[in-house]
Amino acid sequence: MSEVNLPWEGGCRCGRVRLKISAKPLLTMACHCTGCQKMSSSAYSLSAAIPAEGFEITEGEPVIGGLHGADAHHYFCGHCMTWMFTRSEGMDWFVNLRPTMLDDPRWFKPFIETWTREKLPFAETGAIRSYEALPEMDAYEGLVKEYMACS
Repeated sequence: MSEVNLPWEGGCRCGRVRLKISAKPLLTMACHCTGCQKMSSSAYSLSAAIPAEGFEITEGEPVIGGLHGADAHHYFCGHCMTWMFTRSEGMDWFVNLRPTMLDDPRWFKPFIETWTREKLPFAETGAIRSYEALPEMDAYEGLVKEYMACS
């Protein structure tokens, strides 16, 4: 990832919502939870934790979809319904971007995978670290440092 130049641009499938990333990810992930399986219509969802100050919507207006609870807000294009990113309540300092929204996501590789106890038997991600659920909150600082050192 270090050879990729910022900013990165991307958007939903129909192109009505566009975004710009001006900060490198803090961490990259694959989530195997059944909720992500259903939301992504796949074996797992991918995300890149982007510092909030490095994330910008440049066109369009995303809408909240998926779960409509207080913990996480899943943002979609209101037209094509592409799941684009998630913001978690109380964690306003980063945005979980679906990296396939980027015009060129080829750099992406998940560093950690979560909720492997709900993982479909065939699903492999190539992640370096695996967790049956989520890492403990106090583990994230070390994971971010480790990710930054190897990316």
